[in-house]
Amino acid sequence: MTFGIEAASYYVPSLYLEIKDLAEKRGIEPTKLEKGLGLHKMGFPDVHEDAATFAAEALLKLVKDYTINPKDIARIYLGTESALDAAKPTASYAMQMVEKVLESEFGERCFRNCDVVDMTFACVGAVDALHNSLDFVRVNPDKKAIVIASDYAKYELASSGEYTQGGGAVSLLISSKPDLLEIENNWGVATESVLDFFKPRRQYKKEDLTNALETFPDKIEIFTDEPVFDGQYSNQCYQDRIREAYNHYKEITGKNKPYENWKYLIFHLPYAFHGKRVFTEIYSLENGLAYETPEEQKAVAKSENYIQFINDTIEKSQRASSEIGNMYTASIFMALLSALQTSFNENEELKGLEIGFLGYGSGSKSKVFVGKVSENWKTVVSKWDLFENLKNRTSIDFETYEKLHRKQLEESVNENYKGFGLNSVELENPVLKGARYYHHQK
Repeated sequence: MTFGIEAASYYVPSLYLEIKDLAEKRGIEPTKLEKGLGLHKMGFPDVHEDAATFAAEALLKLVKDYTINPKDIARIYLGTESALDAAKPTASYAMQMVEKVLESEFGERCFRNCDVVDMTFACVGAVDALHNSLDFVRVNPDKKAIVIASDYAKYELASSGEYTQGGGAVSLLISSKPDLLEIENNWGVATESVLDFFKPRRQYKKEDLTNALETFPDKIEIFTDEPVFDGQYSNQCYQDRIREAYNHYKEITGKNKPYENWKYLIFHLPYAFHGKRVFTEIYSLENGLAYETPEEQKAVAKSENYIQFINDTIEKSQRASSEIGNMYTASIFMALLSALQTSFNENEELKGLEIGFLGYGSGSKSKVFVGKVSENWKTVVSKWDLFENLKNRTSIDFETYEKLHRKQLEESVNENYKGFGLNSVELENPVLKGARYYHHQK
């Protein structure tokens, strides 16, 4: 019996900012971001959107596109680092939103017997949810699970991470009928507690809060989505962990140079070109190439063999990231969708080919695992229209972007939006203060 991904869906917010517009306003040469990092557009949430609405959109699309009976789903596990509450899981909000829409067809609370939880480990949290859910269906082959990766990557204005922002969600149906991808039960894992990127509980002096209130007299948000991070150190941690997890995968499988058998290499992509940059070390070690000095590293990256390798195994997975930006937990799965959609569009047959995954989450942990493309993969991918949907988004100007970032807008930018949205947050009732209420716009 085989296990893996039966179906997949996604949601990307309808708004985007052109990276060249951001670059020009920040005094950055646009080609540095476009050709250096592979960035073209930054997907951005509207006023009414958050990680819960992203997750609900991806979940509902999965259910509808693949005619899933919600009562067949035993668990919904959400990987996110954009949680909306320190106790109530974001997944519960998404579940409730979708239940309301499905009520007329499946009755009240169609997910009432479903196990629902959030899993958090920075950008690898949804890989953890996938790992856990696969273990579950292997023990219970008659049951199905849904994994959702949903996040909004937000950085401080004018910071070094600002141009990598993005957001959205990917949903996966996990079962013993893996029509998209069969996943083997070998997981290379590497973990070390580091402080490369984190979202701490901040402390503020009274005078700092007073100054902030003078700047923003209406309201002030104590919690902030923006992380504390060291970009260069985080890149090194990423490289160290994937090397260790890759070596662990080799150790437990006994395979020599396993990457040579992978049709695609799928990475967590904080920016589109990150995967091809960090894999140079593993490539060098596997091929006995010198890699100690910066000059040697550049030589490997610019070598004809490595460039050809990138074009064959990684480039197609980068394309969606260039149009969306960092999706945190969802970025590795969007990279998978990008590669498969491109192969589908080019009428390429992938049946039986292996795909290698190199996930990373700051803090830090990596997981390396392998999937085999299933016979029915084209039937699953035919529902996506990924790149067509990305073309149909709405461009926003820089002024609107900054107002959205600062939460200075009350009305949605996209006046014609349809789908889930935050309706209100309770501010008065002491036993419900902070409660979030959502609606669905048809």
